[in-house]
Amino acid sequence: MTPDTGDSADPSRLSPPVTRIRPGRGWRAVDLREVWRYRELLFFLSLRDIKLRYKQTALGVAWAVIQPLFTMAVFTVFFGNLGKLPSDGQPYALFVLAALVPWQLFAYALTQSSNSLVAEQRLITKVYFPRLIVPLASVLSGLVDFLVAFGLLLIGMAVFGVPLSWAVLAVPVFVALAVLTALAVGLWLSALNVQYRDVRFTIPFLTQFWMFLTPVAYPASLVPAAYRPLYGLNPMAGVVEGFRWALLGTAAPDWGLVAVSAGVAVALLTGGVFYFRRMEKTFADVV
Repeated sequence: MTPDTGDSADPSRLSPPVTRIRPGRGWRAVDLREVWRYRELLFFLSLRDIKLRYKQTALGVAWAVIQPLFTMAVFTVFFGNLGKLPSDGQPYALFVLAALVPWQLFAYALTQSSNSLVAEQRLITKVYFPRLIVPLASVLSGLVDFLVAFGLLLIGMAVFGVPLSWAVLAVPVFVALAVLTALAVGLWLSALNVQYRDVRFTIPFLTQFWMFLTPVAYPASLVPAAYRPLYGLNPMAGVVEGFRWALLGTAAPDWGLVAVSAGVAVALLTGGVFYFRRMEKTFADVV
């Protein structure tokens, strides 16, 4: 008779160990170190989004120049020549282009991040990774178009004879504020879009409405003084005015309002991250 070694009675030897991945609570729910561990996936998704955007297109990355250029032309004809809107002493075409460059970065990042979870539903339902990477990759992929459009802006400045000054060093700060604002709102909308698919129909309207609340086609000086504090609640208003000041040498923005804009962006981002992480455990079941 074969002696009983006890192997059959030991469940740990019959089945492999099981690792349970559970959502954290409170501050533990936001683990930026985990996002950093998956940075290669973040880079891959960002690079893939860049390639897919211009795949099988005849003009390729030239669209990053065509879009702001044609929009600038339309605004110049209707708002500059016909509407006679002021441009703070700068050529109206250059005045508008300096606003369109950061605005289109924001608009693209907001649109892509808001639809990112639904677009990546096959990946989300099969593999575990921090879902925060998906909208973050969509936002970062827009930086390539921004750099191309920024080069167009520098060429326009050279054509109109506008020199650069030390203030250009502040450009990365305003770019970061635009990216943070787009990511903040994108986190809210992407999580809501998983639950309610009609959210995606509101994004184009939201983007268009937001543009009219931002001094893209007009200077912020046209806004009555009584409404300036409310105007500062729009982070993109500070971004656009800061861009013009840093590159075109227009009047410096109200730094108090810029600080309010930055505070609003941080508050939106903080709330967006917590809401996103709270809903993250349902994404794979609902998407």
